[in-house]
Order: sequence, then structure tokens, then C-alpha cells
Amino acid sequence: MSADPMAVQSALYEETVPGGGHTSFILKRGQTLRLTDIEGGANVSLMLLNASQPSERLNLPDTLKGQHTARLTAGHCLYSDMGRVLAAIIADTRGWHDSFGGVLNAEEVREKYGEGRYQELHNGFFRNGTDNLLVEMGKWNLGLEDLLMVVNLFSKVTVDADGGFHFEEDHGQAGDYVELYAPMDTLVILTALQHPLDPNPQYAPRSVQLSWREERSDGISVVCRTSRPENARAFHNTERFYL
Repeated sequence: MSADPMAVQSALYEETVPGGGHTSFILKRGQTLRLTDIEGGANVSLMLLNASQPSERLNLPDTLKGQHTARLTAGHCLYSDMGRVLAAIIADTRGWHDSFGGVLNAEEVREKYGEGRYQELHNGFFRNGTDNLLVEMGKWNLGLEDLLMVVNLFSKVTVDADGGFHFEEDHGQAGDYVELYAPMDTLVILTALQHPLDPNPQYAPRSVQLSWREERSDGISVVCRTSRPENARAFHNTERFYL
């Protein structure tokens, strides 16, 4: 079995996003971000945009159609609406990440988990994905009109023969991770909240660890470049952007 690249190369930086928390940053070209489910049962709702031209952003329909898949895992790319690669999934111990579920808004959180107000719970109040993402988006001069579909990392949602969605409980375990390599400067916006379809009636979002490292070469992306012809073209489009 090949060595864990994070063990071979020291991380540039590490931080923990607590359950219910949110953050945003630019994942620079040539860097890899590892997201780790510390406790098991985490979900990370993720948005991606071109850091220099944020009107270019993640296009999930093209991402799925171009790679003939309805789930995301190692070897897949996350396409922008300009046919470029915002991030490539180069490693994944969970094996399935959801692209259908979206996030909940404040009203939906109240309906599912109860009131959970700041006045009584203070910093433990019940947060929602829509507002968490908008808070981070505001830091980059983005607003409601820029809110995108999200990838829900660490969550598995299957579709039955009648088109119904089903959240798969006990999917994965503590310590599972997924790694995103950035072939371009990519604005990452994320929040760590339960998946909308998670049947747990209790508000109990789990924390995730983030670790950054610099890649020595873009050879790390070979598995993604070669997994489908469309991915090779998307990488070509990305490289042209930096000529």
C-alpha cells in the first residue's frame, strides 16, 4: 500500500471547523486540502468558485454529466461553468460524496430540530447551511444571488427505482478523509452541518479537520486527468487560463 502523502509531506497549516461552524479561504494553485471526519458522522457542505473571477463557479450538473456519475469520489473532478477544474478529488477513504442534498435554511432547521435560539443556547444555537454560507460569502462580496448548489462531503445518498432519495446512515467512520487538489486558485466556502436528509432528530453537527499541503508537482492529479477524456479536456482548459 502506498504511503500516506500527508505523512510524507508536512502540512502547511491545520485547523478544526467545529460542528455548526463555517469558514472560507483561497486554496492556491498547486495546493491540496485534506478534510478529515474526526468523530464520524460529519457532513461538509462545500461551494467552489474561481478566486480571481468569482462569476465562474462550481457547475454540478456538468460535473456529473461529464463524468457519467451521480456520486463523487477519488478520480473525479469538480468542474466550473467554464469547463475548468476547480478541484480534483485525488484521495478518498469514504468512497461516496453526495451532490443532491443541498443545505437547510433557518425555517427548515426549526421545523426539523426545534427552536434552538441564541437567547437560550448562546453559541450553541442551531445554525443553518444557507445562513452559514451567506456569512462567508459576504466576506468575498458575494450575496444571495451567488448561492450555489453544494457538494455534501462524507454523506451518501442513494436513489431508488422510483426516484426517491435515501440517506445512508453509518456511512464511513471516524478518521475518514477526502483530498482536493487545486489546479487553479479556488475560493472554498464551507460549513460543517448535518446533511438535510440525515434522519437524526437531534441537532448534532460534527467537527472536521482541515489540512493544507503544497504539492511538489501536478503529477498528483494524474488519476483524475486520466479517469475520463472529459477530465483531460477540463485540465487543458484550466492550464490555458494561466498562459
